[in-house]
Amino acid sequence: MCSVAVSPKACSHISGWSNRALVIFALALLLVTGVSLLVGRYPSFSLLTPERLAEDRLAQLLILNLRLPRLITAALMGMSLAAAGEVMQMIFANPLVEPGFLGVSQGAAFGASLCIVFFGGAVWFVQVSAALFAFMGLILSYFLARQIRFGGWVLRLLLAGIAVSALFSSAVGILKYLADPLSQLPEITFWLLGGLWGITWSKLLAILPVVLVGLAVLVIMRWRLNLLSLADQTAFSLGVAPGRERALLLGSAVAITAAVVSVSGLVAWIGLIVPHLARRLFGADTRMALPGSMLIGGLFAVLCDDLARTLLAGEIPMGILTSLFGAMGFIVIMSSRNPGLRK
Repeated sequence: MCSVAVSPKACSHISGWSNRALVIFALALLLVTGVSLLVGRYPSFSLLTPERLAEDRLAQLLILNLRLPRLITAALMGMSLAAAGEVMQMIFANPLVEPGFLGVSQGAAFGASLCIVFFGGAVWFVQVSAALFAFMGLILSYFLARQIRFGGWVLRLLLAGIAVSALFSSAVGILKYLADPLSQLPEITFWLLGGLWGITWSKLLAILPVVLVGLAVLVIMRWRLNLLSLADQTAFSLGVAPGRERALLLGSAVAITAAVVSVSGLVAWIGLIVPHLARRLFGADTRMALPGSMLIGGLFAVLCDDLARTLLAGEIPMGILTSLFGAMGFIVIMSSRNPGLRK
């Protein structure tokens, strides 16, 4: 957002640069996704050419039934986690908040682990259980925050989210201790590491309505985040209903996080590092930073998924790669000489 000290010409230049950058990242996401469809281990690491694809029926089925839904899910997952991270960091005025906050990710982890240990671990049941307990994490955080007697609402919600996440983490540890070490424990471990190896069209279509509606709400209301990051009294004087609008934005962010986590497992750092990078590139104005976060997050997730399925003969859990590259990027950003935002 341009300040009063910035000339209209400079504002126009900044806005024009941001719009061009959004177009560039959108094209890059489409290009990388298209190329990724042709890259993989079939039968060994190779790049499918159009000639081979036209002649090989198995390659066509591989792309349409396996790679395409997986890559679409990867892009949506990256966009969802990055958008949720941007929203939460702005609302809570805390650069260390990420989508797993408010007990969402740890609630999903508990739901998946509970299903694996006690209910057979059917794929659809794990997905439903993870989504339900993700929302339960939000509900518990909300009601616990109402019981805390000191601090403002944002601080109380922050403390409640930390406590609920810790409770769910402890419960997951108990379930891992009770799990069969030969069958159930490895399954829980791989789910917690995150990955998209089991994605099919049915799983993608199951989460698609929630993700699209949630992202649409965040994009439409992205300019309100600039006001909601202010004090409640200031935001109210500018015509904002802070409680109602924060609830809508947080509910949408949690919904899309729960949806993607239910099919991908825990994929860390996208929602933490991508908003930082987007604010470095697009500034603190969420009208540009939120779409920028979505595009960068989608691009980052697709590239990490490409490495996960092609780097080694056996698939690498995607959460390992996102944590590795996310932590490296965070260190670079925080140790740079000028870590400030673009104005």
